[in-house]
Amino acid sequence: MNEMTSPQTAALGGHDNRSRGAVPITVAYGDGIGPEIMEASLRVLTAAGADIAVEQIEIGEKVYLAGQSAGIDPSAWDSLRRTKVFYKAPITTPQGGGFKSLNVTVRKSLGLFANVRPCTAYAPFVATKHPGMDVVVIRENEEDLYAGIEHRQTDEVVQCLKLISRPGCEKIVRYAFEYAKAHGRKKVTCFTKDNIMKLTDGLFHKVFDEIAVDYPDIEAEHWIVDIGAAKLADTPEAFDVVVMPNLYGDVLSDVAAQIAGSVGLAPSANIGLEGAMFEAIHGSAPRRADQDLANPSGLLLAGVMMLVHIGQPKVAEKVHNAWLRTIEDGLHTYDIHAEGVSKEKLGTAAFADAVIARLGQQPTRLAPVRYDASGQGFKLPTVTPKPPAKKELVGIDVFVHWRGEDVEILAETMKKGENGAYSLAMITNRGVKVWPQGLPETFCTDHWRCRFMAGPNKQFNKAMVVEMLHKLTKAGVDFVKTEHLFTFDGEPGYSLGQGQ
Repeated sequence: MNEMTSPQTAALGGHDNRSRGAVPITVAYGDGIGPEIMEASLRVLTAAGADIAVEQIEIGEKVYLAGQSAGIDPSAWDSLRRTKVFYKAPITTPQGGGFKSLNVTVRKSLGLFANVRPCTAYAPFVATKHPGMDVVVIRENEEDLYAGIEHRQTDEVVQCLKLISRPGCEKIVRYAFEYAKAHGRKKVTCFTKDNIMKLTDGLFHKVFDEIAVDYPDIEAEHWIVDIGAAKLADTPEAFDVVVMPNLYGDVLSDVAAQIAGSVGLAPSANIGLEGAMFEAIHGSAPRRADQDLANPSGLLLAGVMMLVHIGQPKVAEKVHNAWLRTIEDGLHTYDIHAEGVSKEKLGTAAFADAVIARLGQQPTRLAPVRYDASGQGFKLPTVTPKPPAKKELVGIDVFVHWRGEDVEILAETMKKGENGAYSLAMITNRGVKVWPQGLPETFCTDHWRCRFMAGPNKQFNKAMVVEMLHKLTKAGVDFVKTEHLFTFDGEPGYSLGQGQ
């Protein structure tokens, strides 16, 4: 690991948060192993001299079970908005059902658009196939599939909307380049799947290319996410800073952390214009709860990032180096303990004690960390809205619940919605064109997209959409959703059907 020399605000971006007196922070002890690792982490931070005033809030499973579907009591928002710093242990998000992820809710509600996840190898003290790995994954935090907008539309089909915005892309991509610039990193890599999702991921890639021009001293490259993920897992040394949309970033930051050594060692910072949240990237691991086994390292290192953020870089440096020395001395929790390398297997509390005992010491084989207190950081990016494009309605997709097998029957029924300005142009099933001239081998469900397009030189308007749906209703069509098809400055704002 290379020695780090970082201005305290340059570590994550934003303004100089140094203040006189104890800095108020909001703390949540979380679920599962959360209370144990938070207690251990706070003990270390306090012993190192962190000047913080803790405001504790209750979130997560207990709040869900008490009937608050958001997983957070409204009063907790007052603390978060007041302190603007959230130190959070892992929480349990109920799987399935109507409960939303509280992690996502907090990030989006507070505008924490940038998720920063350093993934560093600590060879030879933590097992890894990639001893030189030092990758930072910067993940967009507010949109993509994590909008969580889902609907069941037919007996057989559910949908999830993938939302990508130009402002969201601009903020996270510029943040990635500013982060790289502040840390002396040489390359920023973008991962998308824009060979398939040409509009959503295509926008992310397009914005990346546009912004990269402003940073000529930093190498910029793009990978399709599947082969990029394979390369990251096989040769992480080829990457430096990687920026991705929300879902890819969530998945691949865990992969990167694990191949570096252990997900249990990886911290995470969530940064916005008006606040920040610091957490481990791993979950609440309820099977390991109350056993004094869990590794507090991910949350403790997130605490180091928090100390840098609030203007206490020397305390952060003290904690980080003591932690490195502990790892170097072979004092490990069960998850990274290895015969022949580790000298002692410690529980959660004993590991915290070991770090505390080494406060003021530095590692001798791992490179020590140094945080500069100069306070010269980078300003978080903001977005200037662009002039609106000329937007024209040229068609409509009508999604239909229909259980027939002969698509010609569906087509004849849908044609009853036509008028002289527009006509039925295409029917797809799960995105694949099945009419006209579909293939009989295509497997179909009960969910059909029927596309109507305006004729050449014909005007199409929303009043005609209402008229069309009225006609289809009279024809007995069970339409479940519509999507308007627009052009923007003449460019289509919709995708073709597969096979079209």
